Amino acid sequence: MSKISVISGKSSEDLARKLSRRIKANLVKSEVKVFPDGESKITLSGKISKRRSIVVQSIYPPVDTNLIQTLSLISKAKEISSEVIAVIPYMGYARQDREFLPGEIITMKVLAKLFKGVGASKIIAVDIHSIMSLKHFTIKSKNVTAIPDLVKYFKKLSLKNPLVVSPDQGGKDRAKEFAKKFESEYIALEKKRDKKTGKVQIKTKNSDKVAGRDLILVDDMISTGGSIIKATQFLKKQKCKRVYVACTHALLINNAEKKIRKAGVTRIISANTIPGKTSVVDVSDTIAKAIV
Repeated sequence: MSKISVISGKSSEDLARKLSRRIKANLVKSEVKVFPDGESKITLSGKISKRRSIVVQSIYPPVDTNLIQTLSLISKAKEISSEVIAVIPYMGYARQDREFLPGEIITMKVLAKLFKGVGASKIIAVDIHSIMSLKHFTIKSKNVTAIPDLVKYFKKLSLKNPLVVSPDQGGKDRAKEFAKKFESEYIALEKKRDKKTGKVQIKTKNSDKVAGRDLILVDDMISTGGSIIKATQFLKKQKCKRVYVACTHALLINNAEKKIRKAGVTRIISANTIPGKTSVVDVSDTIAKAIV
């Protein structure tokens, strides 16, 4: 029997299977029955290693359901394995990493206690929304990035004089890192909010760089797609060519993909941290290297 088990949560089956092959681990599958009241009942099939288990499960919508299932899988693994590593490709609640307004609960602090409580010895996340959120964990934690994997994919595409673009100043470092690996220029758009109306306007000092070029809009996650849509509409007015979107986590809530395409995006390319038809970039190798 393999000295390592990869336990696959229902939200990350494809990624768990690919990871188990890469590290030559025994794959343990989970079957989930959801009762009419919303409760989940999980049954595992396969042998769990006594030495080390790796639980792979993304916490995307339904977030609370996937969180409870993740904690349950870790707890079961800990009953048998001496070491349990939790691979959370998409970490829900990462935006709730501090008290923005008085009385707000820092949910990431709660999650950190829960993961430790059920027996996780290490957490591995991919492009977590806030690195600060990992500071709440008292167990080992590591964030890895999908940028090199996304860059590798984009290098295979025939793009015309490509330019990497961040939809806002907050993502400037991400765009810079992508552009460095992609060996191209980058710019970061600036958002200006009207204090009276709340309306957001986009501007940039470098709009003259956009005309006639294929663009790669880089972001860590796309939820409803609002930022990407506004950025695309602005860039199209600057006479760019095609607009591609590169992101790690494609949540694409409320018909976001259709709305993004309607705004003029040629294609959305995302990692397989969240399964879906845009999730064509495999991050199992990046995760495998972080496990060692």
